Amino acid sequence: MAPACAGGFIQKIQQPTPDTIILSLRRPGRSLSLLLSTHSQYGRLHILSQKVPSVPTPPSFCQYARAHLSGAQIHRVAQTSDDRIVWFELKKGEQVFLLVVALTGRSANIFVLDAQTTVLRSLKPSRQAIGQPFNLAPCPWRGDSPAEAFSPMTDTAKTAFPVSERIETSYSTSELNATLEDERQRQITHIRKHVKRLQRRIEKLTQDFARVDAYREYGRYGELLKSHVSALGKGQKHITVVDYFDDRLPEITLPLNPEKDGHENLKNYFTKYGKFTGAQENLVPRLDQAKTELAKYQQELEALESGKVANSQETEPVAALPKRQAPLRDPQRSKPKRQPAVPYREFSSQEGYPILVGKTAKDNDAVTFKVSKPDDLWLHARGTPGSHVVVKLEKKQQVPPETLKDAATLALFYSDLRKSGKGEVIYTLRKNVRKPKGAKPGSVIVTQEKNLWVFVDQARLDRLKESG
Repeated sequence: MAPACAGGFIQKIQQPTPDTIILSLRRPGRSLSLLLSTHSQYGRLHILSQKVPSVPTPPSFCQYARAHLSGAQIHRVAQTSDDRIVWFELKKGEQVFLLVVALTGRSANIFVLDAQTTVLRSLKPSRQAIGQPFNLAPCPWRGDSPAEAFSPMTDTAKTAFPVSERIETSYSTSELNATLEDERQRQITHIRKHVKRLQRRIEKLTQDFARVDAYREYGRYGELLKSHVSALGKGQKHITVVDYFDDRLPEITLPLNPEKDGHENLKNYFTKYGKFTGAQENLVPRLDQAKTELAKYQQELEALESGKVANSQETEPVAALPKRQAPLRDPQRSKPKRQPAVPYREFSSQEGYPILVGKTAKDNDAVTFKVSKPDDLWLHARGTPGSHVVVKLEKKQQVPPETLKDAATLALFYSDLRKSGKGEVIYTLRKNVRKPKGAKPGSVIVTQEKNLWVFVDQARLDRLKESG
């Protein structure tokens, strides 16, 4: 094989798998394809009898090799004595490169060196650092290094490669199956992480919904309490009213806060009911979506785990693995189409209200003046650069106290006061925020603001991050 390669020009370089490089060589009267595999079990070097389809987006090593080695001529080929290391001396104009194929088991690798044996690039991560001298084996063309060298073959037109053919027949199917099995295991690991993440999200959303589900009937209780508000004063712990929403007209007893008057108790009932309606609008759709995604990933995981991979004794390769969904694509192999980025991070308060946090100065303008509505709540850390924070509310709806604390915590955390962990946050309705003409991105004028002193509670912050 080596005499047939010596003198050939590298016309094409391919990398069909992470472990394999294919060099297409051209000599007068003959073309050859040389396979260099660094697979931990099936590492080998031989002539190919069949063509291998190209990969649409070549990996980084293949791109480097194409840029520097395409068109180079194989000047000499040598093997390190008593070792599975093969050296190719390549000449491209005035430049000299050394391509070293080290078929050394688990540490098998391919290196590109310069004429001084300095490492320029490697197929896989290696202890042979880029920019450092190659020390895995001595160069066979320097000093008295023992190596078996080969001269170019004079007649290649009728040369057969029976050993390469046997190696190709024996190893190709085994390596294909091993590669598919590795990819299957990688996908299984990746999907399991998604499943665990979705299970945690569902558990958290379920807990959040269970907390506010107790307020399901508080809207009805508030309506019943309306006609008795004027008669209520501070000090009352409960009141008995007729339930007009029930055809049987039973009497029910409603608990009251003795420290509040009738209007404050009425407001408290409707505030708690607002937590329930907010959860219905926000938590339930998110919970349903998470359950749908979980079912999809569990189905795909079950299919992957039940798949059978052919062993090395079989002659037919295994069937192709199912096509991965977009979130599971390997970014180094294929880049999914970019979706338009939203200008904010989204979180959910304890009561289920959406909280939007601008990412950049331009995004702050977009969140404040394009995404939010006039009756939404707007927050910002006082006197320091930071994100605009918006709580989505219905018209004339009062923000619940815990939601206000959640939003103020995010406003402080996404500002220059993050390191101090405490500071003052201003808040007002979004309609009280305006942008001066010609002002820089993120700069606004605020009126009718209120102040809130905030200490960053790590437990609260962790809960908000989990909801994002």
